[in-house]
Amino acid sequence: RVYTACLAHGFSFPKQRQLVDRYLYHMRLSDDVLLDLMARFQAEMVKGLARDTNPTATLKMLPTFVRSIPDGTEKGEFLALDLGGSRFRVLKVKVSENGKQNVQMESQIYPTPKEIIHGSGTDLFQYVADCLADFMETKNIKHKKFPLGFTLSFPYIQRKLEEGILISWTKHFKARGVQQTDVVKSLQKALRKHQASSELIFVFNNLIALKKKLTFPSSSGTGTNACYMEEMSNIDLVEGDEGRMCINTEWGAFGDDASLDDIRTEFDKEIDLGSFNPGKQLFEKMISGLYLGELVRIILLKMTREGLLFNGKLSTALCTKGKIETKHIAAMEKYKEGLSNTKEILMELGLAPSEDDCIAVQHVCTVVSFRSANLCAAALAAILTRLRENKKVARLRTTVGVDGTLYKIHPQYAKRLHKVVRRLVPNCDVRFLLSESGSGKGAAMVTAVACRLLSQRKQINEVLSLFKITKENLIGVKNRMRAELEYGLKKETHPVATVKMLPTFVYGTPDGTENGKFLALDLGGTNFRVLLVKIRSGRSKSVRMYNKIFAIPLEIMQGTGEELFDHIVQCIADFLEYMGIKGARLPLGFTFSFPCRQHLSFIDWFKATDCEGEDVVDMLREAIKRRNEFDLDIVAVVNDTVGTMMTCGYEDSNCEIGLIAGTGSNVCYMEDMRNIEIVEGDEGKMCINTEWGGFGDNGCIDNLRTKYDKEVDEGSLNPGEQRYEKMTSGMYLGEIVRQILIDLTKQGLLFRGQISERLRTRGIFETKFLSQIESDRLVLLQVRRILQQLGLDSTCDDSIIVKEVCGSVSKRAAQLCGAGLAAIVEKIRDNRKLEHLKTTVGVDGTLYKLHPHFSRILQETVKELAPQCDVTFMLSEDGSGKGAALITAVAKRVHNVAEN
Repeated sequence: RVYTACLAHGFSFPKQRQLVDRYLYHMRLSDDVLLDLMARFQAEMVKGLARDTNPTATLKMLPTFVRSIPDGTEKGEFLALDLGGSRFRVLKVKVSENGKQNVQMESQIYPTPKEIIHGSGTDLFQYVADCLADFMETKNIKHKKFPLGFTLSFPYIQRKLEEGILISWTKHFKARGVQQTDVVKSLQKALRKHQASSELIFVFNNLIALKKKLTFPSSSGTGTNACYMEEMSNIDLVEGDEGRMCINTEWGAFGDDASLDDIRTEFDKEIDLGSFNPGKQLFEKMISGLYLGELVRIILLKMTREGLLFNGKLSTALCTKGKIETKHIAAMEKYKEGLSNTKEILMELGLAPSEDDCIAVQHVCTVVSFRSANLCAAALAAILTRLRENKKVARLRTTVGVDGTLYKIHPQYAKRLHKVVRRLVPNCDVRFLLSESGSGKGAAMVTAVACRLLSQRKQINEVLSLFKITKENLIGVKNRMRAELEYGLKKETHPVATVKMLPTFVYGTPDGTENGKFLALDLGGTNFRVLLVKIRSGRSKSVRMYNKIFAIPLEIMQGTGEELFDHIVQCIADFLEYMGIKGARLPLGFTFSFPCRQHLSFIDWFKATDCEGEDVVDMLREAIKRRNEFDLDIVAVVNDTVGTMMTCGYEDSNCEIGLIAGTGSNVCYMEDMRNIEIVEGDEGKMCINTEWGGFGDNGCIDNLRTKYDKEVDEGSLNPGEQRYEKMTSGMYLGEIVRQILIDLTKQGLLFRGQISERLRTRGIFETKFLSQIESDRLVLLQVRRILQQLGLDSTCDDSIIVKEVCGSVSKRAAQLCGAGLAAIVEKIRDNRKLEHLKTTVGVDGTLYKLHPHFSRILQETVKELAPQCDVTFMLSEDGSGKGAALITAVAKRVHNVAEN
């Protein structure tokens, strides 16, 4: 009555507690020790994630192949098995989606007899199958097939979700012949004897089952473990860098390499020696409920033998292993009735405790359970720190889902754990959430998520398969492109050819003798450039450029032809005055990025009226006359593709092809005059501007066009035209991606099925975003930020899908472009009747230059489809400006030679 009254009034018993504290001094861990333990744990995590060091790591960091958590759309009926403790459970779970996800469960508990868990593996799995068959018979569902989730609370290796290679048994399990075998195959074999099967069997740890409801789980019960979501880029053990995967740390083995020997006590060593797996799971033996009761018993036994308790008198029960359990510790540490519980428990052990004995024993329990909470908190804090560093945030907010009898039934454990975690990681806001039927319900939810992901993956693959082009398809594109090239060159078929093969009247590439000052005009977008280019010949040949950029207002672009050319001449006048050369009559080259026939009229240009079908040179000369301030010698009108070829040809005499892979797509090349029927003469060569963007306008590549290509085409300014360009150029790739994203969202596969107004907006998905999203250096968090900038609130899974979509669209574009280019180089080789051609392609365009994979895929495609051609790719430096001047210089050189 006295000690109960003292406790009720808040009095303490310092003498007995000091005695215990001195005796168990090494079990009381300071914050400095815990912080050091955190650092060791983090180092071991890194070691476990790395392929080279994983074999020697005590934290095995096992990939689970669980990449997603429930999103609320899961539905269906599932079976779940939960094996790993003193009981075995079979569950049937129905998940329905009635506006709000609803989960209904039916379950049956079966014992796990010692002869089963200590017998053969065959008998164990046959017992599991028998229990499942009994459950299905009882529920009258024996003839139905269900997806099955198998929760296994032991360390195992996975290469996929439907596989589990058992590493070792823990706790009291030691069935023979199971280690290093696939438990899924063993279960399937046992089920076949009942003529029962499941549609799919997925295996996962009890923590992973808990993970399906919470953010990152820990377990403090019979065993102890934790799992968390790790960035794929950090997991060497699994292929792929995208997204995240749940990692099962198997932290019970932490310290098995003797790294915790400095904090292990003589009592821990005695516990280990008496276990069925000495030297293993050392961290677990200091934390988990399976061992805490025995740890207290060993301490009390030693203290009694030393005369510190019970007047040195032992009992048979105190000397018997397993007589003190974790439930006894929980009872002894209860706030009000703890001391009375302690006396009762000690008396049941055949002891005659005094009041001081009860106080001392209660404090032993406190020290042991507090150390357990401290060690668990340090490991959790290490994981939380890694999560925060992975996310690159100053402050982490997360939820820890917890299950386990120690956490649930011990009156002080949870509070102690929470307090220490928050003290060790003050920059993490942690919410602890207790799981209810975590491994049972969670098992079914993992299975539901896995089934949902498989179904979604099938739907996504169906969409992306539309953009996969076989080698046979690419050869077909090459052959059809080659046929269209021939049609465009022949006088009879030229009018109906989709590839216009426009003569440029450029008869050669630079030979290094070009010299002088030249003016260049560059028009093709919303800006207009005027350049002064100084070319020096000889051994120290060089090109120096001076330029100024002028804007072209929208009203000018969409006004009359006269207004447009008057504006151009005004810009030229401003530049000449700026450079102080207004009186000089310089040769001029005019670059623009629109198709024209020479000599010399527009096919299409901006939306300016009076331009189509008109001679560009005449319109420019008339505008200069109206200005009446200066005169220029207009030598050449140049396409930007030709300018690119000429720029690279100045550096490499083998360059005879120009490729633009940017906002638009086009190719030019040097063709033998004898093949160009639409121009007089058979001698020499002429550069042909293919204007290949119109390839396919006759339907010859409709087998490769998807419904998304058709939607983009129908919404463009020129429906039915430039079909090849709309599948290969930067102007359209982003819009194709947007159409796919809309379709996937309608199917409920993206953005939670919600199509935002932003996603409905044409042009939102610029091609530069494809380049950014597909960057190998970009982690998913950065992809999500890009999508958020576009007003698209995405999950991690959404970001992975968006990246896949971008990759499929850009890869097809590069392959199609490569197939077209292969037709060009093969034609040049055939023209020259060569067995092997060596040539250079000059390339310009943001898609080729900035996209992380486009150039590589294009080059690989050309190499595969034109194996007898050795093709070098050279990036152009300012093809539209420098190229225009070089063409002008070449034209002047050829003209001077002809005159002489």
